Amino acid sequence: MNVSVKISAPVNPTEMQEKVEKAISNFFPVELKLQGSEIPELFGEGDLESLRTLHLRLREERILDTARKIFLNGIEGDTTNTKFRLNKQVAYIGKLNFPAGKESLGSIHVEISAQNLSELFLVIDWLAPDTIDGKPVMEIDL
Repeated sequence: MNVSVKISAPVNPTEMQEKVEKAISNFFPVELKLQGSEIPELFGEGDLESLRTLHLRLREERILDTARKIFLNGIEGDTTNTKFRLNKQVAYIGKLNFPAGKESLGSIHVEISAQNLSELFLVIDWLAPDTIDGKPVMEIDL
């Protein structure tokens, strides 16, 4: 399965780069590079393996239903990717939060891409499967 993951987050003048790096690396074990000049941004790329921590944390925090809705809503048109955001401050302390709107300090932006729509749905089913009473109906292994 050919899945790519792109992660980025702005580093504002009032923030320490190391803290933004920690917020990202708490969930995505990818090499981060600083890019841009006006408001620099940390950027990293990974594959399916880079989603394993997120996969586990969604279960630990019992937010599979919310995550599934966010991932499905993040698919635009007939594209083969989904985009979502995570709150930087909450991620820094190792917790997950999907912000409802734009955040003043910016969010962690995540884009998951697959070769086709069926592969993308398979990744979403793996990350956040359908549930009954908060428990996964069926877990798949990728």
